[in-house]
Amino acid sequence: MNRYGNHGKRGRRGTLLALTLAGGLLLTGCGGTDDGSHGAKDSAADSRGGSAPMPAPDRPRGEGEQRYDGGTTAGEGETGDRGETGKNGDSREIAPDPDYLSTFALDVDTASYGYARRTLAEGRLPDPSTVRPEEFVNSFRQDYDRPDGDGFSVTVDGARTDDEDWSLVRVGLATRSAEQREERPPAALTFVIDISGSMGEPGRLDLAQEALGTMTDRLRDDDSVALVAFSDEAETVLPMTRLGDHRGRVHDAIDSLEPADSTNLGAGVETGYETAVEGRREGVTNRVVLVSDALANTGDTDADTILERVSTERREHGITLFGVGVGSDYGDALMERLADKGDGHTTYVSDTEDAREVFCEQLPRHIELTARDAKAQVAFDPETVAEFRLVGYDNRQVADEDFRDDRVDGGEVGPGHTVTALYAVRTRPGADGHLATATVRWLDPDSRAPHEESGDVEAETLDGSVWDAGRGLRVTATAAYFADALRSPSGGGDWLPGAPGLAELTERADVLADRTEDADVRELAEAIEEANRLA
Repeated sequence: MNRYGNHGKRGRRGTLLALTLAGGLLLTGCGGTDDGSHGAKDSAADSRGGSAPMPAPDRPRGEGEQRYDGGTTAGEGETGDRGETGKNGDSREIAPDPDYLSTFALDVDTASYGYARRTLAEGRLPDPSTVRPEEFVNSFRQDYDRPDGDGFSVTVDGARTDDEDWSLVRVGLATRSAEQREERPPAALTFVIDISGSMGEPGRLDLAQEALGTMTDRLRDDDSVALVAFSDEAETVLPMTRLGDHRGRVHDAIDSLEPADSTNLGAGVETGYETAVEGRREGVTNRVVLVSDALANTGDTDADTILERVSTERREHGITLFGVGVGSDYGDALMERLADKGDGHTTYVSDTEDAREVFCEQLPRHIELTARDAKAQVAFDPETVAEFRLVGYDNRQVADEDFRDDRVDGGEVGPGHTVTALYAVRTRPGADGHLATATVRWLDPDSRAPHEESGDVEAETLDGSVWDAGRGLRVTATAAYFADALRSPSGGGDWLPGAPGLAELTERADVLADRTEDADVRELAEAIEEANRLA
């Protein structure tokens, strides 16, 4: 899965682009940015330039994570294309030959940003391991052009950073508008609710019950709801029930939930999928929605083991998992892994406003899917690009050769959504002409027929400063730099090019919030200010 390098003549440019163009997001109603709603409420640079690779952040690299110099970190016990693998998966020899492709599965999780805001509001800096830059970036609405029908539009733009020759390049993907909600298919939603002792704290089970009650009144008569509760064991409190005249029965089931004992999350997920399959309806959208603090302490606590037990239901019936995180103590890593393995995504709710937005607005509005197994591949031009790095998406990497292998998992995406990927790119001196081509590939939700769409960007469009760019790119850069600072032990952000310190970023975010008059951007500015105070 090589990504970087310095090879290629002009003759190869045409070949690379031809290959990219010729062959080639999850119940996303609650995760990706939606028409006017953001994320959880709707996801030492070499400043001197030259050929030195930009180092990765000061933290362990995940399996297959992209490196600036073109190598990948092999998983434990694996061997790379060239060279041997050490005891801990470290490459002992030269990294694989580099190339200019970057491939990843679409992902619009936003839980990391929501949880970071909650942690900062409580006067604590978030654990760097819980900070995922792509989820910060995808927590804000974007104004990308939208396609007329199913599928995606592709927008690619960028601007210069304060580091010489380094730019931020943004790849934006958007699905059609979600305005015509009455045309969506009916939904069959199985809610798996954590009622363990830890969920008895304010802002956990009570928050979920209030939001679910309001959601029940807003779903359509032809929608169905099931309810599974779990603590040390799991129980189907309400089998799949078509709402119609039965809303009172659903309310009674929600109100009956009370905190119990330990957290057997594995039993909850397994029973949830069994209930979803038993109540599965043809021609409807079937989802499992897990509401938990993900602090599993009984039974299976490993995401792979938990999801393997329900793999048949996931694969044969296409039932995806949507994780809703709650609580100041939150098992972020487990919930994210569950969502990734369950073809879904996560969000995080910290208060009543968040919960109502997720359950009452996003969930009913975006039950329909417009794309399955969506992946993106970006081909950088070796004549204009010296090196690059995809910001985040560490757990969503896909081997370049698997981009058009439709057996390889991608992301599930619904209408009205956007997904943003940000790259740090060092251009060659005097770069002019084609810079990159971004291609998205997806399967039709019904026919499973593959489709692709592409977009290009030219080097000369990167002339302006990122701080003078349009609203969307400035917000994207600010969110990415914020995540960068939180992931750096010193709080200084030492691996994303042009990263300002938190003090400077606070000032820039405050100005941006004033200019946009956007409540979500104001919340971002306040979070950055709090992080600066705590750092």
